Amino acid sequence: MIFRPVLLAAAACLLAPVAAMAQNVGSMPASCDNSKFLSDQQGFEQGGPRRIDLPEHICGQVIALSPRARRTRSGVHGYFYLNVGQGVSIRIVSNLDEMNAPQWPWVKKGDQVEVQGRYYFDSPRQQGVDWTHRGTGRKWQWPGYIVVNGTRYE
Repeated sequence: MIFRPVLLAAAACLLAPVAAMAQNVGSMPASCDNSKFLSDQQGFEQGGPRRIDLPEHICGQVIALSPRARRTRSGVHGYFYLNVGQGVSIRIVSNLDEMNAPQWPWVKKGDQVEVQGRYYFDSPRQQGVDWTHRGTGRKWQWPGYIVVNGTRYE
């Protein structure tokens, strides 16, 4: 029985990041909240749960982009990187088959961007915000969008 308190204490320490993230899963920020994103990202990188999706609403400046769209299993995608502050950038994923926008690339380095979408973290090298979800699925209730220099895409 001496091991039970030790086991419970260890479980509490290990599950604390999971509980903190679970509280964040339930709501989409009404406006840009880069500090929430940075906190969520840090939680993942410090051993939090993987392969869960979190709602994020972030803003920043485009610092790089993939000049050509790429075909994947789920359609044609465009990618760019957004500086969200504190030396952190994140990949923004756009499913070009799911949106009404000009030919890719419709963003350029230096553009100001606001993104509401689904943050996924599979590993430190495989993470990003995909905003081209419609909010119609049982697992994802928020419609994503992007605003580039004042022009909104859904």
